[in-house]
Amino acid sequence: MIAERAITDWWSTAVSEIHPGEIRLRGYPVEELIGRVTFAEQIWLMLRGDLPTPVQGRLLEAALVAAVDHGPQAPSIAAARMAATCGVGLNSAVATGVGLLGDVHGGAGQQCMEVLRRVVDGEEAPAIVAEYRAHRAYIPGFGHRFHPRDPRRDPLLHLVRTAADAGEVPGDALRAGLELEAALADGRDRPVPMNIDGATAIIYAELGFPAQLGRGLFVLSRSVGILAHAWEETEGGARIKGPIPRPLLAGYHGTPERHLE
Repeated sequence: MIAERAITDWWSTAVSEIHPGEIRLRGYPVEELIGRVTFAEQIWLMLRGDLPTPVQGRLLEAALVAAVDHGPQAPSIAAARMAATCGVGLNSAVATGVGLLGDVHGGAGQQCMEVLRRVVDGEEAPAIVAEYRAHRAYIPGFGHRFHPRDPRRDPLLHLVRTAADAGEVPGDALRAGLELEAALADGRDRPVPMNIDGATAIIYAELGFPAQLGRGLFVLSRSVGILAHAWEETEGGARIKGPIPRPLLAGYHGTPERHLE
């Protein structure tokens, strides 16, 4: 016989404790959390084990709010909308969109946090920029395909700067991000300002989250936009919408028409 403790400890967790009539999250009875903590504070509690300070909670909430959506041209949003027209259900439509958030689309924040760490640890920002340019690679978190200057950059960095001046966060990641931004602009006619991935990477780094959780928090944030778009498409009642309008056909560049002899 297997000892009961060996079985119950198979999925032992420090996150939640459940008994009949009782739910405790990181030790707090859920009824004490309901109506008294924000969703951002609850996220912090679940991931970090305790409640954030008011400033930490506001910074986390600001980053989550800023990254919720960037329109249906984003592949994750477009895929969720297409899935919603195929009768798969709202949960599957959202999962379809979230499933597209990988290294290329959705991973820049985590990658930027890793670069910020290099600068904080003592590497020179111009040397890192030169390294990326030598490989014809983009530094994650800087520049944007649509925005000459990402409108989310300034309010997020202002919040971080205010928190750093008050001693609520170290300010090291903010300094690193600004040094990278300056190094990217050096010698160019037009600067390469930080984008949403860079700004939120600074916030998550200042708050002490590891880079992998930076990506996880972005996915959590963007899933709100994915849900909203999938629901809008579901309410519209359209069926089997493809990537381009029906009167248009995808281009073809294969072998010209041919026939069996």
